[in-house]
Amino acid sequence: MENLYANVTEILILIFILITFLQSGIDKAADWKGNTGWLKEHFSGTFLAGQVSLMVGIIMILEIITGIIAILGLIWLIGYNDPTMALYTCILAAITLLMLLFGQRIAKDYAGAFTLTGYFIVVIFGVYLMS
Repeated sequence: MENLYANVTEILILIFILITFLQSGIDKAADWKGNTGWLKEHFSGTFLAGQVSLMVGIIMILEIITGIIAILGLIWLIGYNDPTMALYTCILAAITLLMLLFGQRIAKDYAGAFTLTGYFIVVIFGVYLMS
């Protein structure tokens, strides 16, 4: 229980990442056709138009892996007071968000890109705390 109190901020960040990324990855897998259909329209007219299925697949895999590593990070923090997996979670989450940001900027969806800023701030704060 001591590790729980000592790492409460880190744990809350990991839970945030877990919910955000795992839900998003599962949603992409569950509604592949809907997600790719919407994104094909979103990226039409850009050089990424023909790569939508590949991009969604890569992002989906990264999101699910990030969620799984977040679970491991929680276990390592609470059980062993070791932030290593938590740091890996935050780094992978940051990389995934940067990939999403790149796509939003290419699609000229500036409001969508701005929305990612809040997530990125939380994740970078996690990197800072856990490194």
